[in-house]
Amino acid sequence: MGWNHPDISLEEMMKLIEGFVDILVLASGYQSSGLLAHWDSDNIKRAFQWALFFENVFRRLSSLDVYQESIQELDAALSEMTSHPSFPQGLADLSSVTLRRARSFLSEHLLHNFPLRDLHLRAVITAIVEMDLSDLSQPEHDCLNAYLNNLTLQSRICMRDTSTSSPDLTPTVQTEKSGTDNFTKIALHELFRRQSSVSCVSVIEEGLDVLSNAMRHSSRTDSVSSLFREQMNHETVPALLRSADALVDVVTWNRWKSRALSYFLDKRTIRMVSGASLIFSDANAQWQKLFGQLHISEKSSKNDLHQAIELLLLGSIASRWNCIIEHLMSASYDSVTISKQYHVLANSVFEISQSSHQIEEIKKSKEGGILDYLMGLLGGQIHLLWKSSPALAAVSLPFWPTLFRLYLSEIEIQFKGKPSMIRCCSCIQDTNEHKDCELAERIWCLYIFHVCRSQIINGACGA
Repeated sequence: MGWNHPDISLEEMMKLIEGFVDILVLASGYQSSGLLAHWDSDNIKRAFQWALFFENVFRRLSSLDVYQESIQELDAALSEMTSHPSFPQGLADLSSVTLRRARSFLSEHLLHNFPLRDLHLRAVITAIVEMDLSDLSQPEHDCLNAYLNNLTLQSRICMRDTSTSSPDLTPTVQTEKSGTDNFTKIALHELFRRQSSVSCVSVIEEGLDVLSNAMRHSSRTDSVSSLFREQMNHETVPALLRSADALVDVVTWNRWKSRALSYFLDKRTIRMVSGASLIFSDANAQWQKLFGQLHISEKSSKNDLHQAIELLLLGSIASRWNCIIEHLMSASYDSVTISKQYHVLANSVFEISQSSHQIEEIKKSKEGGILDYLMGLLGGQIHLLWKSSPALAAVSLPFWPTLFRLYLSEIEIQFKGKPSMIRCCSCIQDTNEHKDCELAERIWCLYIFHVCRSQIINGACGA
């Protein structure tokens, strides 16, 4: 039987919903151009009136058996619309259920955008107060006192609810009774949820700061050096180990590990990987269009170009983030020389060549698409990767064989002291071994991650 509403066709309803989607996108804080969206109280009231319209329509449809097939037909059309590559991923769960609570859905987008600017918050509060006072002016003679009494009661309820549950446990799908909720109650609910979420984020950031600072401190401490010297004097340590000057000593090893962990746990890195996860959750064509609009190239500002490269590298490892941290935390000291590590990595190029039949499968993956785009952005200027963290380059590049080969080739040039566009150390000129220099650190990072690449790339880590 399909859609059978007497007053509006399915096509007309879908056009109205598409208009509401545009409103929700703007409510999230940004225009399609990337500029900030500016809302005043009048426009917010219009948006809420549209939300109330959808609530009334879909609540009525869902309450009558005769319209159940209409709901199913609409949900099928909505599913087709939301699955389109160009549809905003943040609204991918749009359905008849979310439209039955359209005011709450709109409030979430209006009040959870970041940052919540003072002018924006003032406009939202002005709009909801004016709408509720307008509704109370008909049944109540003293509508202001009635509104203040309701506000006091609702504030107590919201404070009680948020104090006994986490933001993730706070219900967002509301009952049919919520259709009688006024605008203030809905907005208060979202404001308290936001406050609770911000508090949790602040606690997490403080914890990350403590952990990151501890890692930085451990990279400078001399306690490990004392431990190493004690181990060197212990009778069970082989004489060869005590006399091999080129070995990576414990102090240097610990400093590189701490530096890598400090980068991954840094507040800025966490924010960038969160943003990368959101950006690259979209279809390849969509995020590539976004990057194209930024007009990033080698001629761009060096800072913009290096940040774009870092964002792409972080996006390629975002799904394996926890596994990477666990692997790095569990890595134990290995006394293999830098020279030996380099030769192991150089030989791994042949392993990559043998698995070249898998390249097409890699290209189809999200990570492959990101690194393929990075290849085009670099345009053969592989030295641009040397502005990135050694640990970040090490954990992301092995996933893309072509890029990994180029990176290893540049390392070979540096390792053997051949002419290069960059020179990260003077070890060759000073006739010294690569022991405690940037090149040694990059080789070490590659060795730590690449020798365990099956675990890291596949994301197979312990629970």
